[in-house]
Amino acid sequence: MSGPLRARLTGVGGYLPRTIVTNDDLAQKIETSDEWIRARTGITQRHIVSGDETTASMAAAAARQALEQAGVNAEDVDAIIVATSTPDQVFPAVATQVQALLGITKGFGFDISAACSGFVYALASANSFIQSGLAKKVLVIGSEVFSRLLDWNDRTTCVLFGDGAGAVLLEAGTEEGEGILSTHLHSDGRSGDILYVDGAVGCAGTTQHLKMLGREVFRHAVVKLSQAVDEALEANNLTGQDIQWLVPHQANLRIIDGMAKKLALPADRVVVTVDRHANTSAASIPLALNEAVRDGRIQKGDLVLMEALGGGLTWGSALVRM
Repeated sequence: MSGPLRARLTGVGGYLPRTIVTNDDLAQKIETSDEWIRARTGITQRHIVSGDETTASMAAAAARQALEQAGVNAEDVDAIIVATSTPDQVFPAVATQVQALLGITKGFGFDISAACSGFVYALASANSFIQSGLAKKVLVIGSEVFSRLLDWNDRTTCVLFGDGAGAVLLEAGTEEGEGILSTHLHSDGRSGDILYVDGAVGCAGTTQHLKMLGREVFRHAVVKLSQAVDEALEANNLTGQDIQWLVPHQANLRIIDGMAKKLALPADRVVVTVDRHANTSAASIPLALNEAVRDGRIQKGDLVLMEALGGGLTWGSALVRM
């Protein structure tokens, strides 16, 4: 007799825009320096969209890689969930655009807006669809063009972000102890004013640029991410020593280092891409996961912890047995 349905992660993919912008490139346009950016964030460069690159095109490219690795045809996908704060259009959703780009004519797709935590939220949603039997194969994608939200004259924010997309394919299975073990989601709207975009389609007279109180975000991140990590460990009767890989949201190297110390994980067990990708919001975790799977660091059977915090505030964690 088979056990309950579980969501297994069977494929990963990623896409980074062609154009690379270094810290030195930014220093030619605004009052900043490579040393200043590195010391505060660990970032050395970021990828920025150009030409025909869009949130949907990047999402589709990452999804194709995930499907190829899993050996699954696009037409067999039941659902697509895209985490993004930067859709190409108000509607239709990026997910339905990806559906069309991949030639999928069945199932359903929708977007999730949870800022930098979006991928964890999307992963949790896909897991629920699979556990309920509503879908058997789900593409979960994070895709962002944050470069279009930035005030490129504000050195406190424009140096922090980049563009890109990452994707995973989840498939239904029954093997106990494999796949997504648990997910944990939280939000607190009372802190929405420390990290937000000033306006949107319905708000006249706004800048529609990203605004951030960096010190406040850092303070909340340290506390709330620690809580989310503890929650994942406790739910599975594990300790930090049981975790083989930490794949965190890539916002700031100091925050990443803090989470690694909490888990007593050595640096070579933490996947870091923020130095080359900067903060790609909802795309950062799947991009980092894709890199570590494809270069052979993360292997089948490894226990991987993911965590993120974003505007809202939103935060959460996910524990996955690869």
